Amino acid sequence: MTLNYCTHPTPLGELLLVTRNGALVNVGLPGQNIEPPRPATVATHDTGTHDTGEHLGTITQQLDEYFSGQRTTFDMNIDLSETTDFRRAVLEHLVTIPYGETRTYTQVAEAVGRPRAVRAVGSACATNPVPIVIPCHRVLRSDGSLGGYAGGLDMKRTLLELEQ
Repeated sequence: MTLNYCTHPTPLGELLLVTRNGALVNVGLPGQNIEPPRPATVATHDTGTHDTGEHLGTITQQLDEYFSGQRTTFDMNIDLSETTDFRRAVLEHLVTIPYGETRTYTQVAEAVGRPRAVRAVGSACATNPVPIVIPCHRVLRSDGSLGGYAGGLDMKRTLLELEQ
């Protein structure tokens, strides 16, 4: 397996984009302390190579279109193989939340068939490996407040405002 990565400038700051065999596995947000992949990870036998963007061109192009208001959904391969079944179900549901709309953690829990798992939905959102592309920023608390966001509440607010 080969990991490729690059940093990509956005209005939010530099994103660290990581792919495995052509599928997006991680979006590191500005302010997160995320390191690029190490060359030759022993546990998975992956090799990490910096990519100037050609390999990640479709991903960076779609992000640019999203931030310029020209794209409302993403069309790319995403690798969620390292997430649990429950978290994968939550993340797969998040991509069905329409651009410009929000849902509550409770609504997401109900939608994935686990109505009492509201905190677990929050945890799945907090550990989303590909934020923005999988729009966990569209999930709010039941009282309408923002809740949390890995990139900070200002970033969540900015993403929600971008989609209005």
